[in-house]
Amino acid sequence: MEADQLLLEQQLCFPLYAASRQLIRRYRPHLEALDLTYTQYITMLVLWEEQHVSVKTLGQRLYLDSGTLTPLLKQLERKGYLRRFRSREDERVLLVELTEAGRALRERAKPIPALVGSCLPLEPEETAELYRLLYRLLHTDPEQNQT
Repeated sequence: MEADQLLLEQQLCFPLYAASRQLIRRYRPHLEALDLTYTQYITMLVLWEEQHVSVKTLGQRLYLDSGTLTPLLKQLERKGYLRRFRSREDERVLLVELTEAGRALRERAKPIPALVGSCLPLEPEETAELYRLLYRLLHTDPEQNQT
C-alpha cells in the first residue's frame, strides 16, 4: 500500500522547518545577551567576514529579500553596529559597512557557535554531513562561501 503523500510525516519540509526553529531557539539566550535576533546575528556574521558589502549581495548570502533586510539593517544601524550609504560609483547600489561597535561585537559573539554546537545530539561527522546536504539543497557549494 502506497503511503499517503499528504501526511505530515511524509513532508521533507516539516522536519527541516521544525529542526530549524529548534536550533534557532538554542541560539536565543546567547543572542539576547548581545541584544540580537537570530536574523541580526547571521547578518552580522556576513559583515564580520566582509567588513562592507552591498545590500543586494547581503540578501543573496542570507537568502533574504529586501523587504526583510531593509528593516533589519535599520535596526542594526540604530544599535550602532553598521552604517548604510550609497556607492560613489553607482548611487543605485546601497552599501553596508561595520562600525567600530559592530567590529567589537564580534569578540563577544565568538563563543556562540561552540555553545550551540555543544548541545546538538550529532557527532562531528554527522554535523558535517548535514551541513553538506543542506547546502546541496540550497544549490550552493559551501566551499564558495569560505574564504
